[in-house]
This record gives sequence, C-alpha cells and structure tokens, in this order.
Amino acid sequence: MEYNCYGQPIGSSLKKSCFRELNATIIEGSTCDLIHASESHAHLFYTDIFKKGLTAPDWTYLPFSSFQSEEAFSDIFNKTFLSDDPYFFGIWNKDHSKVLGTLSLMRNDRQNGVIEVGYVIYSQQLKKSIQATEAQYLLAKYVFENLGYRRYEWKCDSLNEPSKLAAKRLGFEYEGTFRQAVVYKNRNRDTSWFSMLDCEWEKNKKRLEKWLSPDNFDQDGKQLLSLNNLNRI
Repeated sequence: MEYNCYGQPIGSSLKKSCFRELNATIIEGSTCDLIHASESHAHLFYTDIFKKGLTAPDWTYLPFSSFQSEEAFSDIFNKTFLSDDPYFFGIWNKDHSKVLGTLSLMRNDRQNGVIEVGYVIYSQQLKKSIQATEAQYLLAKYVFENLGYRRYEWKCDSLNEPSKLAAKRLGFEYEGTFRQAVVYKNRNRDTSWFSMLDCEWEKNKKRLEKWLSPDNFDQDGKQLLSLNNLNRI
C-alpha cells in the first residue's frame, strides 16, 4: 500500500502510459480473421448473420429487433456498424468468403486505457466452435498487447446466462450488477459487469492458447480439455 505525505492510503503509482490508437483493419488468426467493418461488407453481414444465421431466441438480448428487409438493416449498419465507437469487426472464415459473426470494441476510454467488448453476435455456425473462442482470444490480445490497455470489460443483461458463462469461461471476473441500468425494447435491464486486467492477461493468454492448440483436439475435432478445466491447471 502506498501513502501520501498525510498518511492517507492512495492507489499505486503508475509509469506514464501511452495507450495506442484503435485503428486495426484486420487481425489474423489460425481459424478465422477479424476484419474491421466497411461499407462493402453490409450485404454479407445481412445475409450470412442477420437473415440466415440467427434463430428467434438469438434476438432476445440484442439491442435491436430482427430486420424486416436489407434496407432496414442498412440503416443500422451505416449508423452503428461503421462508427468509430463502437468499432466493429466481422468474424470471417479464412478465405473471407463468409462472415460468421461480429464483435466490437466500444466505450473506448483511451486516457485511462479502458475498453469494452460488445455486440458479440454469433451465427449458429459460429456458436461453440473453435473460431468463436479464437475470435475472443484475438481481440483480447489486440487490446492488451497492441493497444497496451489496462482494463477490458464485458457487460451484459443480468438475465443473459449464456453471456455470463462465456465471460467467466474466457477469464473475465464478475464485479457486480448495476440495477435498472438500461431500458431497451421497452423493458428493464440490470447489467452484469465483468472485467479482465492487464496483469491477468498472461495467465488467460496461456489458457486460451493451450485450449486452441491442435493438440487439444482429437481427429474428429473434439476437445480433450475444456477451457473451464484449464482454469484449474
């Protein structure tokens, strides 16, 4: 614990940090690539994800309802998906012929080195796949190693159990619930907060890389060790 000249406990001193600008266009992986959204992606985002890739229950916790037409989707795409904050990535297969889902970096606080992952939208093809986990690994690695940020946040509806389980599986720590934090779709949302800190990244990086290793999968592509089990190793 550090104390000031008055004997009061204060936060630990930090070296002067330079948090880098968010400007990635592509983050390459082994099973998928993250590509920053552009105008040319609008049609495939609509057809591969929002028209064909989602089932009715997938829309429950999204901030928008299902789109009745590509034109309706285009309005949201131009206003939200092409913004600077949130900064959207499509999760693409390796030959870039199909977009499987989306992620974004949002609520960017560059001064303090804090950023949030949001708009985690997975098509049915992407769910429970190696690509889904690798996409999260690639984005976290970019946040901590390329941007040099100190804090990485995950927030979700407190009733969204799959999202909360995903955050814990990836190594985010639960911090609490903000009651009556948001109104969306004319209903209340209590928001659960999770975070990962820069000092925790190395441990989580090793877990994720061990799980993603080809040695962790049999010839049928079935995992040998779950990521949750690797928490205890």
